[in-house]
Amino acid sequence: MLSRLSTATAAALRRGIATSAQNNAKVAVLGASGGIGQPLSLLLKNSPLVTKLSLYDIAHTPGVAADLSHIETRANVKGFMGPEQLPECLKGCDVVVIPAGVPRKPGMTRDDLFNTNASIVASLTTACAKHCPEAMICIISNPVNSTIPITSEVFKKHGVYNPNKIFGVTTLDIVRANTFVAELKGLDPARVTVPVIGGHAGKTIIPLISQCTPKVEFPQDQLEKLTARIQEAGTEVVQAKAGAGSATLSMAYAGARFVFSLLDAMSGKQGVVECAFVRSDVTEVPYFSTPLQLGKKGIEKNLGLGKLSSFEEKMVAAALPELKGSIKKGEEFAKNFK
Repeated sequence: MLSRLSTATAAALRRGIATSAQNNAKVAVLGASGGIGQPLSLLLKNSPLVTKLSLYDIAHTPGVAADLSHIETRANVKGFMGPEQLPECLKGCDVVVIPAGVPRKPGMTRDDLFNTNASIVASLTTACAKHCPEAMICIISNPVNSTIPITSEVFKKHGVYNPNKIFGVTTLDIVRANTFVAELKGLDPARVTVPVIGGHAGKTIIPLISQCTPKVEFPQDQLEKLTARIQEAGTEVVQAKAGAGSATLSMAYAGARFVFSLLDAMSGKQGVVECAFVRSDVTEVPYFSTPLQLGKKGIEKNLGLGKLSSFEEKMVAAALPELKGSIKKGEEFAKNFK
């Protein structure tokens, strides 16, 4: 299904090169001084699709902005620090990307991040609802399975909710699936496209290897190992960094890829498809990640599950109870957030 995104376009996006005509987009990164925020801001500064880049954090943003502003690309960079400068940062934004929050450490699950990151996301998205209600909102902060319901509830509270403009960025799962499949099959990863559906944690991450472009096949034992590796790839990085952080560089790359796709679609490019965790009626849970056709106003069409193998059907069934719990947790938190 994702093959509708042409191989050349996908490859270009993966290199961080914008493929459509220059446009005038203002993009904000909230959490721009952090481990994901800095490399993400660098990649966005490098794109001809971005005209204005607003960087926000509670510390160090003036330095990050000054550093990036010396790069010889057209994006005008401004840094904003502290809550009192957040409204100015968000004014007139077309896209807001939120990687703010604490990273995972060894032994932590994405759910352990909930208490800290839920408050951060609720505060930042409240500011978005007030100061740039029409912007596309791209949430990277984990646990995405809960932070997207939080974002939706915040926008509902302010009477500006548009489900077609709120995205949980799951792109790193797709990037990893493409890479791991390519490694096993000796393919160029830029030419491999694996849709990944469900959510963005553990067993809710469901790679659809049966829908891979080009078509690939694995014996069942190898398929199970590959699936488990995609699902636990975040933990692989957390352990390898041995307490020094989580997946920041690959996440920044994946976040930039998603933003480039969104900006391309917003500027009129046809046939742009990315997976993301969004409001959905595809399954019995109210939020679910599937391939989405993107357009000028966000989600143009949800392309659904496609044809699943029996192995993939079982994974969807196993993921639903966990997703239900994470979604409910996010919704309840948002209802009580002042």
